Parts: sequence; structure tokens; C-alpha cells
Amino acid sequence: MSVLITRHDGPAERGVLRISLNRPAVRNAFDEEVIAALTSFAKDAAKDPSLRAIVLSGEGPVFCAGADLAWMTKAVAYTRQDNLRDAEDLARMLELLDALPVPVIGRVHGAALGGGVGLVAICDMVVAADDAVFAFSEAKLGILPAVIAPYVLAKMGPSAARELFLTAARFPAAKALQLGLVHRVVPATQLDEAVNAYVREILTSAPSAVAAAKALVKELHGARPDAVIATTTLRIAEQRVSRDGQEGMRAFLEKRKPDWAQ
Repeated sequence: MSVLITRHDGPAERGVLRISLNRPAVRNAFDEEVIAALTSFAKDAAKDPSLRAIVLSGEGPVFCAGADLAWMTKAVAYTRQDNLRDAEDLARMLELLDALPVPVIGRVHGAALGGGVGLVAICDMVVAADDAVFAFSEAKLGILPAVIAPYVLAKMGPSAARELFLTAARFPAAKALQLGLVHRVVPATQLDEAVNAYVREILTSAPSAVAAAKALVKELHGARPDAVIATTTLRIAEQRVSRDGQEGMRAFLEKRKPDWAQ
């Protein structure tokens, strides 16, 4: 299987799903099978109301090395229409993962290159090993990081993209942290501990509030100033009268845990 999926429903991790790229022999590189598997996973996860968090990782020594060489070999002979269809499949996969209503936590070790950085960019929280390396390596192959660009730009902005897209240079986890591409950098031995700390925090928050907050960030990013007040006041009013909003406020006033954090 190119992707491993493990569901955790014990008391400490109820509703937590862990998904791992499972092609260690080729450094978890993308091909049609991986894209199809991640697309199918995202569609199913979006329809699962019991899901609270997703952890995305890679098997073996590397998180994801980008495009698979065998896949690239085939792509050399693709027509323009073939390439368009191929790129649309990747774009659709990233769009579905990015749109998931639950938090996606990236666990990055070894390297994230090319499309692998695109996977990092769609994660809501990213923990990277301090010896991990990153690169938008496409320009060195004569191609572009085009499909992943919207998600990368949303994370680290156009100035950093100009430097790193154009040079295709590798950069360390410390720089990825500085740019906002990742959120925590820890020794490799502490990766799981740091990821699990994020999971624990998420599980103490109201599921509907987490989903609404994630959607709000996307809705407000780049919004016109005159649209912000109407959007934000509507969203908070809706959440306050929601089931989770009522339970959370009552629990706070009654000095008890809300039912989602039992």
C-alpha cells in the first residue's frame, strides 16, 4: 500500500487518524498511485463527523522527496493535454487535503522536496526534525512549483518564494521555521512527543469551533477591509449559538470540562 492509514479511538486519542506515505524505497515520492490514494483519503475524511485530527507523516528516512523518477520518466513523453490532466490530479488532491475541516498536523523528517513541500504547506501545524531539509527543486529540473504555489505562498509569502523558487536551493528546518512554513523544530527523537502535544491541545477544543476557525482563516485571508466586519461578526454569532458554543460557555461558567474534553 502506498499510503498507510491508522485510526486511533482510545480514550486519549478519540477521533485521531494517522496517515503515512509508505514508499520508503523511493523516499516516499509521488506517483499516480500516491495521488489517487491521498485523494480518496481526503474525500472519505471530509465526510467523517467523528474525526478530530489528522497526522501526516512518511515511512522510512524521508518525509517526501517530491516526484517519483519513474513517473517523471513517463511524463517526458506526455502531450500537453496529458500534462494538464496529470497536474489537475495533483491540484485536486492538494485542494481536498487543504479543505479538510479538521486540523492536519505534519510530521516532517529527513527531507521535504518539491511536491513534498506542497504537502507541508497544506498542513495546519507542522513539526520538523531539526536536521530536516527543504527545497523547491523544480527549477533545477526545468519545471515549476506551480501547483503547490498557492499553498506555499499562503504560508511564507511572495518574498521568500522569489528567493527559494528561483534558486531551487535547499534550506534547513530553522529557515522553514523562520518563514512560517513549519511551526516547531525539535530533535528527531522528540518529533512524536511534539506532534502528540498538538493532538492533545486540539482534543481539548470544540470540534465545530476548530472547523469554523480553520474556515475563517481561509475566508479572511486577502479579504477586502469592508468585508471583514460583516464576516467576522456573523461567524462569532453563529458559533455562540451553536451546540458547542453553548456547551463551552456553560462549562466555563460552571467550572467544569466541556463534554468534548472528557
